[in-house]
Amino acid sequence: MIDLHLDGSVATVTLNRPPANAFSRDGLLQLRDTVRQLEANPAVRALVITGQGPKFFSAGADLHTFASGDKAAALDMISAFGQAFETLANTPLVTVAALNGYAMGGGLECALACDIRIAEAHAQMALPEAGVGLLPGGTGTQTLAWLVGEGWAKRMVLTGERVDAATALRIGLVEEVVPGEAGQGLALAKALEIAQRVGKQSPDSVRACKQLIHAARNGVPRGAALAQEREAFVGLFNGANQREGVNAFLEKRVPTWQ
Repeated sequence: MIDLHLDGSVATVTLNRPPANAFSRDGLLQLRDTVRQLEANPAVRALVITGQGPKFFSAGADLHTFASGDKAAALDMISAFGQAFETLANTPLVTVAALNGYAMGGGLECALACDIRIAEAHAQMALPEAGVGLLPGGTGTQTLAWLVGEGWAKRMVLTGERVDAATALRIGLVEEVVPGEAGQGLALAKALEIAQRVGKQSPDSVRACKQLIHAARNGVPRGAALAQEREAFVGLFNGANQREGVNAFLEKRVPTWQ
């Protein structure tokens, strides 16, 4: 269900499982392995994830998996969700979700695992799992509350409330909404534009900054995180990119990163 395209320092993953790009166990593990593969490629600096077609980013899990009530199958599936989305959240790559349509359940959790989310104006987002006797088990209960606060997280998770793109922008669920009609691909174009900018930054700096930003989410006390920040700053002087970046600026030229 994963289509992969490489363009210089940017990789694009398209969720492609018609009709709604729902996740299967194999698709989740393929996503996990694809992220790991891209991490091992030093040329790749950013990853954009979008959905195939004009209507769905992803409708989440394929509910046929849970219809029998098989507990072992549920454990297998939710483990795959965790592996895929934790790998996506923790990758040193900069990740951007281009929400081209509905992002429901596990589809929204996939977007939540990304660093930045760009939505098209017609996009709709929800975590409706409680309405079918389940819960958001792909990191959704934790990440959503971190991004939008406990109140909105409870509205979406406990009541199944669906939010449109304008509301998502207002509450901090997405960083930008692009105008236009369904099928124009404007969210993808904007996401690719953002991803291309990552290549202009020092890879050492970006990697360290992402780790530090995540420190607060992971419960590192402020004092300890600030100490880590200072340590990481000095640690940049162990590599060539620190000197290259400063000198390129002083010499008014584009830096050549290693």
